[in-house]
Amino acid sequence: MAIFAKVVEQRSFARAADELAVSKATVSKAVTRLEARLGARLFNRTSRRLALTDAGRALAERAQRVLAEGEAAEAEVQAQSGSPRGLVRLAAPMSFGLGEVAPILPDFLRQYPEVSIDLHLSDAAVDLIGEGFDMALRIAALPDSSLLARRLCPVDRLVVGAPAYFDRAGRPRHPHELGEHVCLGYAYLATPQAWTFSHRGGEAASIRPAGPLRANNADALMPALLAGLGVAVQPDFIVRQALAEGRLEAVLTDWSPPPIALHLVMPPGGPRPARIEVLSTFLARRLVRRGGADAG
Repeated sequence: MAIFAKVVEQRSFARAADELAVSKATVSKAVTRLEARLGARLFNRTSRRLALTDAGRALAERAQRVLAEGEAAEAEVQAQSGSPRGLVRLAAPMSFGLGEVAPILPDFLRQYPEVSIDLHLSDAAVDLIGEGFDMALRIAALPDSSLLARRLCPVDRLVVGAPAYFDRAGRPRHPHELGEHVCLGYAYLATPQAWTFSHRGGEAASIRPAGPLRANNADALMPALLAGLGVAVQPDFIVRQALAEGRLEAVLTDWSPPPIALHLVMPPGGPRPARIEVLSTFLARRLVRRGGADAG
């Protein structure tokens, strides 16, 4: 079961074998024996891809617990004589990962030289259990799930455009006026087909954005914004510098999109290996500090 969990975590029989310091044949035979005992195939395997079957996904969470408990027990013994060690697989949104996470990782790696990090950057929400991630940073209003989530800090979103665009098209004073503007869209909004806002006084408004560009990464909208081609709803950490330099301008500042926040999420279960605990503590401390400075 633990070997199966390690294959899920590494998404590879060969990498799982390397992590466990056994042969690839040993890993393959262990998974084959588990499949025979369960009477179900756990992986769909091709020469280039390894994907969990429905049965594999159903088993993965419990297998991860078996692996985590074994690694935690090993970590307790190691803690008596050494520092945290091993690989941590971390997922983060692309722009936030590049701008906010990657710059602080050298400090962590210097502090814990025996820990290595596999950083996966994507705005899509990864399946932590199915894809074998130890933790993820997510910017969203999280739905209820079995994942363990810690809210680190709020993330403000702003309606922005270039001053030249607003000089030409006018500055909207109510969200309904955005219906007459060129809107540049972000594909992973909770409702990309509708922009919703609430006013400090309690009024709510919603519009259907229309424009020539939609992207699955907010940074990809920046060239069009800076070129004066339209308006977009962007997170503060992406537009902060352009606003400070006057290259972008925020409008409708009395109105707010639905609140979102930065969360650190992990699969359920425990105790966790020391390498996961120290990285989660480090990220929480550094990113809460970043959020506190921005959010006031």
